[in-house]
Amino acid sequence: MAPAQTAGAQSVEKLKRIGYLSSGARASGFHESFQSGLRDLGWIVDQNVAIEYRFAEGKNERLPQLAAELVRLRVDLIVAQPTTAVLAAKNATSTIPIVMVNVGDPDRIGLVDSLAHPGGNVTGVVILIGELEAKRLSLLLETVPDRRRVAALVPAGSRANETALRKAAAGLGVELLVFPAGAPSDYPAAFAAMEAQGAQALVIGATPQFQRDGKQLADLALKARLPTVCEWAEMAHAGCLIGYGPSRTALRKRMADQLARIFRGVPPGDLPIEQPIVFEFAVNQKIAKLLDVSIPSAVLIRADDVIE
Repeated sequence: MAPAQTAGAQSVEKLKRIGYLSSGARASGFHESFQSGLRDLGWIVDQNVAIEYRFAEGKNERLPQLAAELVRLRVDLIVAQPTTAVLAAKNATSTIPIVMVNVGDPDRIGLVDSLAHPGGNVTGVVILIGELEAKRLSLLLETVPDRRRVAALVPAGSRANETALRKAAAGLGVELLVFPAGAPSDYPAAFAAMEAQGAQALVIGATPQFQRDGKQLADLALKARLPTVCEWAEMAHAGCLIGYGPSRTALRKRMADQLARIFRGVPPGDLPIEQPIVFEFAVNQKIAKLLDVSIPSAVLIRADDVIE
């Protein structure tokens, strides 16, 4: 047997095994930043922790099977994102701790008792989908205030993004045109419909699928002459006009900290669910020039990253 390893002040007798369940693709890169967060706390892959990855690649119907695989492997903990993956993990086990990320309103959908006292086997970090979608729409309108007919590309089968955006649009006095998309094959038709209905700007909804396909969606938006706002700051580097969302670095550090506390024996139900407190805002001036958009100085001065 290999000698015990040390993580922080914690001595362990064997490798801890983490199951990582995502509806997205490995190419999203989030798992890499998660590993970095673990490493910062002394949990080193293949030294004192092992990770079993399961990616649904946008096919949510595979999530129950993948969650069941992780349970059969007897992992010590499951990290799951987004809501569809967390629900699949929760349905597969009531005993293995689950650390969730990229989930909105987990108490409303019955995943936990409350944010302060989750109970059960689930804790994690919530992303505030509704509030952030509203904030992104507001930033888009600040950037292009003359655009009053705004399209929203939202994940098919999920109402959270659409509900939040419709409420925000009503408050801001803009007309919202909603276009669901369940797979990349849906994108061309969605953008053709946006053009046909006279959309003037675009919110690309928050979902791992759209993050994965960010470059493709940004290219389609540029072709359609639509200024865009996307869910992560780094998506501005893929071609979105604006990227706004929580700091991924801060998120993975908080997740890794929760995981480390669970490994030290703290029940997940006793760990309050956290909300992001660090946000990042990026603007792509290259895209602005291609779209003949002049970004107001009041917007530029607030950006953490201006891509020239």
